Amino acid sequence: MTQSITGKRKKGRKSGMLLLMMLPGIIYLIINNYLPMFGVVIAFKDYNYTKGIFGSDWVGFKNFEYLFKTLDAFVITRNTILYNGAFIILNLFIAVGLAILLNEVKQRFLSRFYQSVVLLPYLISMVIIGYLVFAVLSMDNGLLNKSILPMLGLSEISWYSEAKYWPYILTFVHTWKSSGYLCVIYLAAIIGIDQEYYEAATIDGAGKWRQIRSITFPLIMPVVTVMTLLQIGRIFYSDFGLFYQVPLNTGALQSTTNVIDTYVYRALMTTGDIGMSSAAGLYQSLVGFLLVFISNYVVKKLSRDNALF
Repeated sequence: MTQSITGKRKKGRKSGMLLLMMLPGIIYLIINNYLPMFGVVIAFKDYNYTKGIFGSDWVGFKNFEYLFKTLDAFVITRNTILYNGAFIILNLFIAVGLAILLNEVKQRFLSRFYQSVVLLPYLISMVIIGYLVFAVLSMDNGLLNKSILPMLGLSEISWYSEAKYWPYILTFVHTWKSSGYLCVIYLAAIIGIDQEYYEAATIDGAGKWRQIRSITFPLIMPVVTVMTLLQIGRIFYSDFGLFYQVPLNTGALQSTTNVIDTYVYRALMTTGDIGMSSAAGLYQSLVGFLLVFISNYVVKKLSRDNALF
């Protein structure tokens, strides 16, 4: 009995130390993520700076009419969903493929070098990337118009006045910038796989592609699923810098570059309506919340049916 009490005390002291170590993170989470949540009430008010949050007039769902009654509502929602859907699919395949290729590089120096190369674009500011894209696409001195297109016998293109090219440009830029980050995560998952699986497969005569298909893919699938769910949860959020800085806020391109975030920003800068922008943020959060739950439910159902893992 005495030993049991002593053991519980030791366990309690150990848990207490762990909880104490967690305390700064918990406090930060509460202050940064949970306390601001009471501000969602702004989405239902005609916010007035002099009256404050609680003194401002209640307007119900009028702020949401800004998004749902405007003629641009369909365009910005369509662009947001289609772009993010394409980003999720392309990043998944490219990042997993890069991770598998990097795992095959056995020289330590070359492996670290290639990892740094694929990760470097993720660390570059989107403002800088916007000017890099401009250096390539500029009508006056752009690399494409002045060097590559003349070599191919093609005429120059005014990229910043032709909206039809920008779905491909933005998709390429986003994939180039973000796939390296996901690649490093998937590479870490692949490195964590026990090498005995591959040794046993080699003894059984399995080739490299068979090992990847039967060992690598199934064992990294939980990590892939988590990362995909996180991206699906933010499918109604867009990379503001990508859609605002890279096209240089050009009005002629807004039919294919305008998304919810940039639309709300432009409207907020024009009208200064905080209630409307809060309503848009709440709308994005709720849809993302529902998408995460739906995606998680589908994944669990598939895993129970042994269709995924």
